Parts: sequence; C-alpha cells; structure tokens
Amino acid sequence: MAKNMQYTADWESTKKRFGEWWKGQLRQGPLMWIVATRDIPLPGNEPEPPFQSLEEYFIGPEARSVRLRNQCRKMIYLADAFPSLTLNIGPGSMSTYLGSEPVFSPQTVWYTECIHDWADWKGMAYDPENKWWKRHLEVLRQARDIAGEDYPVDIPDIIENVDILSAMLGPQNLLFDLMDHPDVIKAFVERIDDLYFEYYDRIYEVVKDRSGGCSYTAFRICGPGRTAKVQCDFSAMISPDQFRTFVQPSLQKQCARLDATLYHLDGPDAVRHLDALMEIPELSALQYTPGAGNPPACSKEFDFIHDRVKAAGKSLWISVGGKDYEAWVQSADRLVQRYGTESLYLLFPVMSETQAETLLNKAEREWR
Repeated sequence: MAKNMQYTADWESTKKRFGEWWKGQLRQGPLMWIVATRDIPLPGNEPEPPFQSLEEYFIGPEARSVRLRNQCRKMIYLADAFPSLTLNIGPGSMSTYLGSEPVFSPQTVWYTECIHDWADWKGMAYDPENKWWKRHLEVLRQARDIAGEDYPVDIPDIIENVDILSAMLGPQNLLFDLMDHPDVIKAFVERIDDLYFEYYDRIYEVVKDRSGGCSYTAFRICGPGRTAKVQCDFSAMISPDQFRTFVQPSLQKQCARLDATLYHLDGPDAVRHLDALMEIPELSALQYTPGAGNPPACSKEFDFIHDRVKAAGKSLWISVGGKDYEAWVQSADRLVQRYGTESLYLLFPVMSETQAETLLNKAEREWR
C-alpha cells in the first residue's frame, strides 16, 4: 500500500503502532479506533445501484468498493483507525471450500452440512477447482485491483479447527463424535490445521501490502506480517479437558505459523477456557465479547478476564461502550489507569468530529 492511503492520515504510523501493540510495546499512548461522522461530507459521492443478489451483497467487489468509498466520504478515520474492504462468504468460508454450500441471508451466511459418514468422507483435501474457493480468490483479486493504493483488502474470515467441523457436520453430531470417535475428530482437526494455511497463504499473497503486512476482516486489526483473528466458538459447548484435547493444540500450531494473532473469546460459556488460551505462548492478544444482554466488555465485571490476559503478557483488545460519550470516555480512562497503555487497544463507537477532537486532545494530554 501507499505510504498514506487516501482515507488515512498517516498509514505508516498506524502500521507501526499496530506492530508495537502486538508486542505490547506501544510508546505513544494506547492504540485507538476512532471514527467520526464528518461535519461536511467529502464531494464525489457515487451512485449505489441495488445489489443484484445476496451473493453480491457479501462478495461483490465492485458494489462493495463503491459503498466503502462513499462511506469514507461521510466518515473520518482518526487515531489508529483505517478503512478496509471486507469480502466474506460468511463466518467460516473454509467450509465452503471443502464441500459445504453457502446459504446467504441478509444477516449472515449459513452452511449446509456435507459430512454424513466419516468413513465415506473424501473431501477433506485442498481442491483448487472448488467453485467457492475459485470464486472467493477471484473477487479478492478484483477487489485488490480496484482498491489500488486507497485502502487494504482484508483477509476473509476463514475460521479454523472444530468450528469448521461443526459447520460441515452439524454441532449436535460433532458433540456426539467428540465422545464416540475422538481419534477421528483429532485426525480431521489436524487436517484442517494444514488446510487452513493452504487457503490463508494463497489469499495473503493476493492482499498483502508491499512490506508484507495485511489487515484481517474481523475486529479491525492489521499487522506487519501474516495476521489473523483465531477462535473456537464451539468451545462454549465443551469442557476444559476437551478444549485442551481437541482445540488447544490446533490453536498453538496456528499461532506459531502466523505473525500476529487475536483470539476472539465469545461469550460467558467460553471463559472457562481462558487458562488454556493463556498457556499458548505464541498467541498475541485476546478480545472478549460478553454476549447479548450483558454489559459492554469495558465494564469492571470483566476485569478478571483482562487481568489474566495482561498477567500472561498478552495484548488487550477492548471495545468501549456505554450509554453516551461521557460514559465511553470514563470507561477508557479507567482502563488506561488499570492496564497502562503499552498493550491496550481501545475501540470506540462512532462519534461526532467535535467529540473525536476532544477525545484525541485528552489522549494526548493524559494517556501518553
């Protein structure tokens, strides 16, 4: 990418600070995602014809690129925020590369179950001719050409380990097989570990910038090398022992082969695996999603999670929420005082330009 992308004030500084954050070595205050609504939108708004299909809505490179450029004319990206283009065949596109069919809906993408008998399953192999893999790689190439030097195109949400098996087999069937056929599941998870990089590496070669950095579709992250969000949402349904048996080794291998990794800890039922996650030395950072109906992640009641992450030497990704701007600032101030700034990434809701300027001034005065 160019030194300064069209919609980012100082892209080189942003990339440098992300590199520091991954290592817990930020020098100039916390990493901050601040996006504001422009008081006066930039000129040149482009027509946005309706999407021709739900597939185009999710992975149409031309249509989504127009909408991103228009968004950048209405919003201003400040501090360490940056625009990027996301093209996802839903949350777990690897399952489509391996035989599932995507079921597009306006909200998300689901996947058809395609494994009905382990003994007969022959599809767990890299297939360069798989139609969804070819389609995804094609639209990413097109999007990269369209983007030019204006913004990065994200690594899509491939997803990994037993989350992929859950999509292909069905979660209930997988729960039974974890007990009835544990060796079979281990073998297939190991195969998925290898296949992940068959896909990741090829996508990375398409979207990486000139220095080898890239951005990832989820959680607004970028890194100086091969960067990804990693997860196991299925872990909410299994015990700590099962997590250590079926998931932890897979995550450790994955994190060891990537340069920067953020674990997405999804919901209170997944918190019981926090100790196992903190045992993975190569894991860089953790993000916690409290789940619907719970307070925001910046709340005091989740300090016990962030305390353990900090104590393990990992970096913190914390979404700042609350009823209004004043609550956001108070929460951020509390987090800075508790955790310092060297390994802290704070993500704020969209705000006004005036609010953003006030926040930036406070950060400059008090959080450096």
